[in-house]
Amino acid sequence: MQELAQALWFKSSYSSSSQGCVEVALTPAVVGIRDTKDRDGGTLIVDRERWKSFLRAVAR
Repeated sequence: MQELAQALWFKSSYSSSSQGCVEVALTPAVVGIRDTKDRDGGTLIVDRERWKSFLRAVAR
């Protein structure tokens, strides 16, 4: 997806400096999620509403 190719990827500030993390890229329409250890291995793409629902669920 072209939007994600230009997106800024980041990982949680709670992550250590190791590569064993998940990275996230936010765009106006979608959120990309990928494995830091295997960035070319595939990207899970969800719409912003599903991402917000996920964050609400894990914050409980």
